[in-house]
Amino acid sequence: MSHYDLYAIGNALVDSEYEVSEAQLQALGVEKRHMTLIDAERRAHLLAGVQGLHSRRTGGGSAANTAVALAQLGGKAFYSCRVADDELGAFFHQDLLANGVATNLSHSPFPVGQTGICMVMVTPDAERSMSTFLGATADIDHTALHAKDIAKSKVYYMEGYLSASPTGLDAALKGRALAKEAGVALATTLSDMSMINFCRAGLEAMVGNDLDYLFCNEEEAQVWCASTDFETIVAAVSKLARVVCLTRGPKGCLVIEGEQQTAVPAAEVRAIDTNGAGDMFAGAFLFAVTHGYSHAQAARLANGAAATVVAQYGNRLKPEQLQEIRREFEASV
Repeated sequence: MSHYDLYAIGNALVDSEYEVSEAQLQALGVEKRHMTLIDAERRAHLLAGVQGLHSRRTGGGSAANTAVALAQLGGKAFYSCRVADDELGAFFHQDLLANGVATNLSHSPFPVGQTGICMVMVTPDAERSMSTFLGATADIDHTALHAKDIAKSKVYYMEGYLSASPTGLDAALKGRALAKEAGVALATTLSDMSMINFCRAGLEAMVGNDLDYLFCNEEEAQVWCASTDFETIVAAVSKLARVVCLTRGPKGCLVIEGEQQTAVPAAEVRAIDTNGAGDMFAGAFLFAVTHGYSHAQAARLANGAAATVVAQYGNRLKPEQLQEIRREFEASV
């Protein structure tokens, strides 16, 4: 019997989100819609540039957001990561526990250094542009893995951003091998266009030739396939996993299973902040499929959760919001 619905591994980051104008984004030199890795010097420069602007601080990291969403919906999640022995590290750890997510941090000593942060700039068109200082998470390695817990999980989920870290990629792939040996379903996400452009070999290793679930948005799929022709993209990504969820913003989601395609419409909302939308979609989808729902039903729940998160500022929802979304979904099935 499985102990966890989801075992995830990813970069532990504390998000600081700022609302900025297009002019401010350009003045800061931040590449729009992309995730850009930054060093300590660039971090200090950006912090000086946003001084005086109101910010929201939350637990972040792509796979962590997914694990938290699944747990808030009522699933059981474990998250492997690395933080430093500082105030941000303690904040991140307690945030996971408060949301019901088990973690290796409860059993591992915190190293000296700085916990990773992600500065998220949200422009009036709802687009998010991220500048990420990895800090301690750059050194995540296989010691963060709990082999017994991987083997007791239904799905093993690798954050695509780990492809940027040699030790992180090695850890993700070692966990992948353990999961495969134990018969655990494998899942990953393409994460961001920058990862595809600069870390494609690592992403290809995560995908492999036996992936069960792949999550990507249309723009990422276009970059992956070097094409904007939708039929070409669908044909190419269909070969990457048993089930591919291709999200298309207000156009909804296309669930691709071999030659079968199921279009699931999006909920109609006014998007003001797309930060966390893909993570939320993955968490809700994996919750549903690990609780007996079909892939089409899972995509409907995921679309609803993602629509709710983009209609507010911030990368996560409150537990009561997701519980209400779950109740409405179950009543309609």
